[in-house]
Amino acid sequence: MEDKEIIKVVQEIVFESKKLKDKHTEFKDSPANYVCIFSQSNEEFEKFKSLALEIGEIIEDTYSGPLFQISPIDTTAGKVKLLKVRQYDATRPERGDSDFTVENYAYLKEKYLDKDVFSLITREDFEMIEIVDPEFNVRVYFSNPPLDKQLGI
Repeated sequence: MEDKEIIKVVQEIVFESKKLKDKHTEFKDSPANYVCIFSQSNEEFEKFKSLALEIGEIIEDTYSGPLFQISPIDTTAGKVKLLKVRQYDATRPERGDSDFTVENYAYLKEKYLDKDVFSLITREDFEMIEIVDPEFNVRVYFSNPPLDKQLGI
């Protein structure tokens, strides 16, 4: 693999995540602000981590893997500047996820949260709405506030 390979994987995750988001919501123009690659093995985790270091720097070490601020990658949902490489986790068989920014998170939450593919995840400093559809090999999140805003990027 080389850095072009990781760029291609990021672009594919956003492309599929956008299709998932567009299938289940009206927020067709929402930009992606963050992408996470779900490593499918410990070896793949090490490869993607090394490749991510070629296009960015670690800005936070999380329990599930490093978060990088990267050179912007053009995707079907805008430029992505945040990338996480998630350690191998058997509960995450998908290729990855994208976080999208919506102008009216409260509206999204009220309108869609009771639908079967949506769930609410609460954390200490933020919450997020997750979309998981078994027809897709990715997940979608809407964080409130979005990660780039949380980090001031």
